[in-house]
Amino acid sequence: MNVQTNLENIQENIQAVCEKVNRSSDEVKIIAVTKYVSTERAQEAIAAGVNNLGENRDEGLLEKQAVIKNGAVWHYIGSLQSRKVKNIINKVDYIHSLDRMSLAKEIEKRANKPIKCFIQVNVSGEDSKQGLSKEEIIPFVKALSDFKQIEVVGLMTMAPLTSDETVLRNCFRNLKLLQQEVLSLQLSHAPCKELSMGMSNDYQIAIEEGTTMVRIGTALVGKEK
Repeated sequence: MNVQTNLENIQENIQAVCEKVNRSSDEVKIIAVTKYVSTERAQEAIAAGVNNLGENRDEGLLEKQAVIKNGAVWHYIGSLQSRKVKNIINKVDYIHSLDRMSLAKEIEKRANKPIKCFIQVNVSGEDSKQGLSKEEIIPFVKALSDFKQIEVVGLMTMAPLTSDETVLRNCFRNLKLLQQEVLSLQLSHAPCKELSMGMSNDYQIAIEEGTTMVRIGTALVGKEK
């Protein structure tokens, strides 16, 4: 397991996909998902050149932050319980899972500075997936206009666990269309220029469909837990 080698392979894939669809690879940011690995492995990712780290539990995030003092941009990518907001809110740079008004209110109450948030969308409509429906997104974004500590930088989704490329592509394409719809509203609190979609098994398709952030765990840092 060599993080540097894995990263080089991923970067080559990203470059190839971007050339295929006439995008710049600079438009795609890699988030190393470190929830299943040790702090030491997370540090290897930073040493390799990936300073965006994604955690989905408050305990894991705080544990790694205690060791990794500087040099990392922290992304909270898991479902966030309102009662856990106070533990992490002023320790993260991005939250990828804003999906309800009660959570927005807790972020607004606890944040000392504006937090860059992705609204989580359940594009596939699966019962097992968190997130708002496509129809709920525009009203939800508009309802956040008075929240001073929330900046809606983009939309996030988790695609179905499938190898069916058509299903994956439709999921990512629909999120891109929705993001463009929010962007067209030109809301100051919701610039919505980013897309967080694509993981180890489907990030290349997500890049073809316009993602700006890919959340890669196993293919980059492996799995230790």
